[in-house]
Amino acid sequence: MSVRILALVGSLRAGSHNRQLAETAVKLAPAGADVALYEGLAEIPFYNEDIDVEGGVPAAAAKLREAAAGADALLLFTPEYNGTIPAVLKNAIDWLSRPFGAGAIGGKPVVVVGTAFGQYGGVWAQDEARKAVGIAGGKVVEDIKLSIPGSVTRFAETHPADDSEVTEQLTEVVNRLHALVDAEQTAA
Repeated sequence: MSVRILALVGSLRAGSHNRQLAETAVKLAPAGADVALYEGLAEIPFYNEDIDVEGGVPAAAAKLREAAAGADALLLFTPEYNGTIPAVLKNAIDWLSRPFGAGAIGGKPVVVVGTAFGQYGGVWAQDEARKAVGIAGGKVVEDIKLSIPGSVTRFAETHPADDSEVTEQLTEVVNRLHALVDAEQTAA
């Protein structure tokens, strides 16, 4: 059985370094793992309980919930905006947290990684994302981390897939998440 990992990217920019990291993770997935990059976070309206009603959930939000429900784990890629998590990623987490107590990420392993321009590689945003995911019911995997500093200069002329240090670290992240989920499925 293949381990299905859903990748969400907290940047909507086409040339986003975090998107490039996610695309690289898709290519680095080991045998037995399928990393799927989710498309469509820009179409999801801001979470509003008034529109989150049976039969009335916006199609874009329902599509995200369906993708997360079908995944065995999530891998979040986040930049850091003003020292915190981007709104698009927080919004996705909010939609995935509902309905209360039965959200699409409930009990699923979630790893948060990313890159940012600052010297710490976006660790504040990653910490905020982990906090939100944990409260939303996801099972935050605290010991799998990757924060790559200096993204604007480091990736100015080099795609993350062409940076051997980054591909080695990202391969380890994906392999460890795959192994964790595989072990959980085997034990079940």
